[in-house]
Amino acid sequence: MLGLGTGLALIVAIGAQNAFVLRLGISGRTATVLPVVLVCSLSDALLITLGVLGIGAVITALPGLVTVVRVLGAGFLLVYGAMAARRALRPDGGSLEAGAGEVVGRGAAIATAVVLTWLNPHVYLDTVLFLGSLANQYDGARWWWAAGAVSASFLWFFSLGFGARLLRPVFARPGAWRVLDGVIAVVMLALGARMALGG
Repeated sequence: MLGLGTGLALIVAIGAQNAFVLRLGISGRTATVLPVVLVCSLSDALLITLGVLGIGAVITALPGLVTVVRVLGAGFLLVYGAMAARRALRPDGGSLEAGAGEVVGRGAAIATAVVLTWLNPHVYLDTVLFLGSLANQYDGARWWWAAGAVSASFLWFFSLGFGARLLRPVFARPGAWRVLDGVIAVVMLALGARMALGG
């Protein structure tokens, strides 16, 4: 249970990945949401497992690799944030249908989820280094602890991706998509700028 609670505490935060899954989930395209939440959850599971196996020491020994990931991730977040800002500022009616029409196809959605996950240096700090280190403090029970953290990831992303459709009545109103995209733009641009500056 401790692994589950710690995993949720780290994952349940407004970030690029969560904002993307939320927007996709609101669109109600189950065939696209499922592979995206699987990418996010399975990526976390792999990274947590690597952390328990001690790969965190390798990442610590290669600071140049973390720098490359940080620069690429910052560039992606800034571009994605600019696109969200453009959607928020463009007067297209902002209805559910208009917003849903902006959602990318399945392949592009999966690719975006992969980039948002693997080009985020914080994911390595949170999963590989932090969660991996915590799990290893439990000696014989470390894999049970890690299983709890992995379960937290699956629970969160599936709840966010498939639970977001409950917000569809809200996003049927004019302007709701523009507000969401405005929030996403602020989050993405702030994270991108922070990442670019090494924060």
